[in-house]
Amino acid sequence: MSKGKFQVGLVQMAMSPDPRENEARAVSRVEEAARRGAQVVCLPELYRSHYFCQREDHAFFDLAEDVPGPSSRRFQEVARRAGVSIVVPIFERRAPGLYHNSALLVDSDGSLRGVYRKMHIPDDPAFYEKFYFTPGDLGFRAFDLAAGRVGTLICWDQWYPEGARLTALQGAAILFYPTAIGWHPAEKEPSGAAQLDSWRTIQRSHAIANGVYVAAVNRIGFEPGEAGQAGLEFWGSSFLCDPFGQVVAEGPVDREEILLGEVDPSRIEDVRRHWPFLRDRRVDAYSGIEKRFID
Repeated sequence: MSKGKFQVGLVQMAMSPDPRENEARAVSRVEEAARRGAQVVCLPELYRSHYFCQREDHAFFDLAEDVPGPSSRRFQEVARRAGVSIVVPIFERRAPGLYHNSALLVDSDGSLRGVYRKMHIPDDPAFYEKFYFTPGDLGFRAFDLAAGRVGTLICWDQWYPEGARLTALQGAAILFYPTAIGWHPAEKEPSGAAQLDSWRTIQRSHAIANGVYVAAVNRIGFEPGEAGQAGLEFWGSSFLCDPFGQVVAEGPVDREEILLGEVDPSRIEDVRRHWPFLRDRRVDAYSGIEKRFID
């Protein structure tokens, strides 16, 4: 599973409308996390821009980038220089007219270990992602980095236990969830606390059910919508929890922060010995789980 203990850094940051500014600030945050001891650093979902999916606008396709492209080249250089592995979430242009919401896995030697493409794509008010993104076709994946074996999913994937399970079954010690989630301002009260609690609870449940670490890495700050729309207030609250579901590091709701935490394979071993949920699954009895509905 993992070669030993390793430190992770979660970058909770606000985004500007300028991709170059966001890229420069993200580089600075990654370098700071590495100086503070992080061996694997994760950025928030679609880190190079405002969350453009608040509306459907063909002009926003110009924000997409190729692989290799600006993010892969820049962060491969940063990874080599700082000796840190990086999860880099991007708007991927795969081919003309074909786009994905993706994450690059860059290792500490600067090599690109692979790409994950977001599998579950939402279509909610102010989260019009189906207009922009093709669902992923690479499946759920775990990646070997210098520090250890990790998995990454993206935002809306966090509501689906099947994705967490399939990634954990490939030996990932930690599941990263780069995220862009927040409140419509009118929703913050009275239901906002319940939404935030549900978001935290489902991901802690992935940690418990699979005996792995889970890290949710969210953006922060208010981003306006188009004229006549209220915009979104991203709720931050990035966190790392251990295989027992205990939160060991948590960010605030109102400011940027770099969270640091340790992934310890002996903790995974200990929890799985005492709570052998993964071992005791009845894999012979789950026929039908692949169906849309059992009529």
